[in-house]
Amino acid sequence: MMNNPTGRLTQGQFSFLPDLSDAEIAAQIDYGLTKGYAWSVEYTDDPHPRNTYWEMFGMPMFDLQDAAGVLLELTQCRKTFPGHYIRLMAFDSTRGVESIAMSFIVNRPPDEPGFGLVRQEAAGRQLRYTVHGQAAARPDAQRS
Repeated sequence: MMNNPTGRLTQGQFSFLPDLSDAEIAAQIDYGLTKGYAWSVEYTDDPHPRNTYWEMFGMPMFDLQDAAGVLLELTQCRKTFPGHYIRLMAFDSTRGVESIAMSFIVNRPPDEPGFGLVRQEAAGRQLRYTVHGQAAARPDAQRS
């Protein structure tokens, strides 16, 4: 069994570090822009590891030259969804790569109830997963 010393959701880069400041976020965006990455802002209230498709806030930002545009979109997303997880995604459109190159959480809800994921091996090499914890017990209608 793996243990998470932070007690927080750990997905993407920088997960075990303290939350990034806006200046540190801007530095990461600038790095991605120098590599030619397109940025997008995504949010969710269901950060389950198998929920890889979060909701996109706005449109992907292709041909952007300045981190201020991404930060403006991030600020709007934070205002609209203050109690959600928000992440930034950098897409590398280089032929042959065409994939996400960077992904990190930039906003968390004030209360992270967490969950546990139990893996069970079944007949025929099947894997079954059971989610335990407060977040798993909360019906969709009660999500913010």
